[in-house]
Amino acid sequence: MRATIMDGRALAAKVQAEVAGDVAGLGDVGLATVLVGDDPASHIYIRRKHEAAQGVGIRSDDRRLPADISQEELIAIVEELNDDDSIDGILVQSPLPKHLDEAKTIEALDPAKDVDGFHPTNAGLLYLGRPALVPATPLGVMRLLDEYRVQIAGARAVVIGRSNIVGKPMAHLLLKANATVSIAHSQTVDLGRLTTDADIVVAAVGVAHLVAPDMIKAGATVVDVGMNRTDAGLVGDVDPGAAERAGLITPVPGGVGPMTIAMLLANTVKAARARRVANPAG
Repeated sequence: MRATIMDGRALAAKVQAEVAGDVAGLGDVGLATVLVGDDPASHIYIRRKHEAAQGVGIRSDDRRLPADISQEELIAIVEELNDDDSIDGILVQSPLPKHLDEAKTIEALDPAKDVDGFHPTNAGLLYLGRPALVPATPLGVMRLLDEYRVQIAGARAVVIGRSNIVGKPMAHLLLKANATVSIAHSQTVDLGRLTTDADIVVAAVGVAHLVAPDMIKAGATVVDVGMNRTDAGLVGDVDPGAAERAGLITPVPGGVGPMTIAMLLANTVKAARARRVANPAG
């Protein structure tokens, strides 16, 4: 029996409607983005984020900076946004030009405004099981699993990929939800040996069709975070044939992708609410 498709677009619309209601209740909510240079993909991502923000009533501050900006100038702009009380969330679009230190730039962010969830303080809180602001993609995966009533507690989960953006936070979120979690990566020997025993597989390694159908346990939940551009178009990390074995599966595109922006907006509202509680007179 073919897998049920987990519709990320429909759920993202639902999340955005929830965010719009929250924004209406909070009043003015501000999101600032910082884009350095002329990377075409980054410009597309930023445009989509601002369009989505506008759609839910979040005011956006779009900072476009020249590619030759210095590290000191960039951090000064980040600090200016930190100090701006009208801004609730800040994100610095990656990748940055090679002469800039991405880690130092992220560390300069106010953790309370770090809606990407990349600051060491937010990463550390997630590690300790006390998540504050969590990266949007793994947060979106968890929302998908919840929407489709996937049993996480007690399940065997395999996360393929160990990035700071998806793989590591994904593993911590699943662990917090009481799954038994394995992390696989480029050096894992016999990947299929892990995945064929998994109730939940999250593929986030960026290798087209790495996960073959025979690597999936019958009835498993498969979440494909991969976005790989090929001659055949945009494809995921999971072979489409896996849908013949899985119980639930996300499509590419239309699965995790739409959820990422939706959860970024949800993080912005979360940051705004927390800042108002911390500073009710502000």
